[in-house]
Amino acid sequence: MTDFSVITACGECCAGCVKKENGSCPGCIEADGYVPEWSRSGRCRIHACAREHGVQFCGLCGEFPCEQLPQIISWNKNIVEHLSSLRDEYDKTAGGR
Repeated sequence: MTDFSVITACGECCAGCVKKENGSCPGCIEADGYVPEWSRSGRCRIHACAREHGVQFCGLCGEFPCEQLPQIISWNKNIVEHLSSLRDEYDKTAGGR
């Protein structure tokens, strides 16, 4: 069962991440989207958008899947399927609890 308290806006999980474990990244949730990888552009656009829409991750957004999602989350070719799967699991667990 997924621990939704550690799922980031883009559907990733920082638990077990080498960058977080070695202290070079605080984690998206903990840093409110202001992480080293996004330092040139400021806050992570995905994180900011999810917070603007009042959701923890994109799959829970009323506008999901939006047109810009595949371009913004380019590292995951199956992002819509991944976030849909997380959303379905979240719904089955009474909102992640």
